Amino acid sequence: MSGNDYDRGPMEEISTSAEAAEAAVFPDAGVVLTDDCNHTAAETKPLPASMAAKPMDQKSPAEWAYERIILYIQNFEEQLDSEHEVAMGFVGGDMGAMHIQGMGFFAPDLVTFYGADEDGTKTQMVQHVTQLNVTLKANRKLNQEAEPTRIGFKLSTGLTRSG
Repeated sequence: MSGNDYDRGPMEEISTSAEAAEAAVFPDAGVVLTDDCNHTAAETKPLPASMAAKPMDQKSPAEWAYERIILYIQNFEEQLDSEHEVAMGFVGGDMGAMHIQGMGFFAPDLVTFYGADEDGTKTQMVQHVTQLNVTLKANRKLNQEAEPTRIGFKLSTGLTRSG
């Protein structure tokens, strides 16, 4: 071995500080869909600038879950017709579905959904992030004469708040 030959082991990837900062902001996401799936996947879309402005490692699990669920709701609503609104199905119970009217988080670990069930009864669900399971469902509008409520758009305005 000459004086310049070193056994450094496997080559390690070297990142610039800008690349390291970017990696702390952008999530690792992906999706695989079957050919007959006609969904547009939320995982393939870029994060809104307001979400990317705060690095993930500075967000509580509740805040990060809250933000991503909003993106899923928006993406789901983009695929609905004018007769349907997004509702949330309850996993593991016989509660039916809830028309989502609001959403919040309480750091570090709680996410809350506000809404009404299929009969219009006020409903609220508080979920710990470690138990978080959300099923998005297309339900007939509560008010058939009104325009469909697109809660994902309304919820996304909360993503622009400073944090």
